[in-house]
Amino acid sequence: MRRSLIALLGLLAVGVVIFAGSFQLARRACVASMANSTDDLEWLRQEFHLGAAEMARIRHLHEGYLPKCGEMCERIAAKKHELEAALTGATNVPPAAEQALAELGSLRAQCQGQMLKHFAEVSRAMPPEQGRRYLAEMQRLTLGFHEQVEQSMSGSAGHAHGHH
Repeated sequence: MRRSLIALLGLLAVGVVIFAGSFQLARRACVASMANSTDDLEWLRQEFHLGAAEMARIRHLHEGYLPKCGEMCERIAAKKHELEAALTGATNVPPAAEQALAELGSLRAQCQGQMLKHFAEVSRAMPPEQGRRYLAEMQRLTLGFHEQVEQSMSGSAGHAHGHH
């Protein structure tokens, strides 16, 4: 009986050590991850196994693109505000709202075009295989949302609009 108690206590002690060690490793990983969270391109480096020179080129491209992106977002937000103002209190769709809606669509298309050009440029700063994979994923994300909505609203998704 004494041997089984010693064995049980030994196993319990080993379990506690393993648990504590795992907890500390997980804690360190979380702290390290949070410390790097200010780097919005770290995911890119890790996902595509990029080196320092590649990341330097990509960071330069990213920093050059951010002001253009910010400007486009501001223009889209202003046009959305204009559209909302034109619709406020209306019981129909006034011509001003139709015009703002058309302009909003145009701005969004311009934005997507700029994004796709930027993603293509970034992909060329990567090794060829990683660049192809990156570009395919960015295209899927950039265009995919709209395609999903369109498919869900058309007969091509297996049901017609209004018959959900």
